Amino acid sequence: MESVELKVEMVGLHEKRLRKCLSKLKGIEKVEVDGQGEKVVVTGYAHRNKILKAIRRGGLKADFWSAHNELLNAYAVSTASNYGNLRFNNFNIF
Repeated sequence: MESVELKVEMVGLHEKRLRKCLSKLKGIEKVEVDGQGEKVVVTGYAHRNKILKAIRRGGLKADFWSAHNELLNAYAVSTASNYGNLRFNNFNIF
């Protein structure tokens, strides 16, 4: 059994559409959806490329999850919280 982690754009009721797309594939045991982090974990015997293709056919933007995505999420959260603390000094160029 294999677990496939995917990054899927989740807006509104896309979770229902996602589960419907994946229900058509044979060999899928479990689907875990983290809507806030836009992360989906699919567990089963289906091939990872077929899972990705089924989600994209359903009209959702998806890609395989990577460590790069986790770094981007961590960076986005940290910079969003730091924008309130930024102060610019007034200076003259000439």
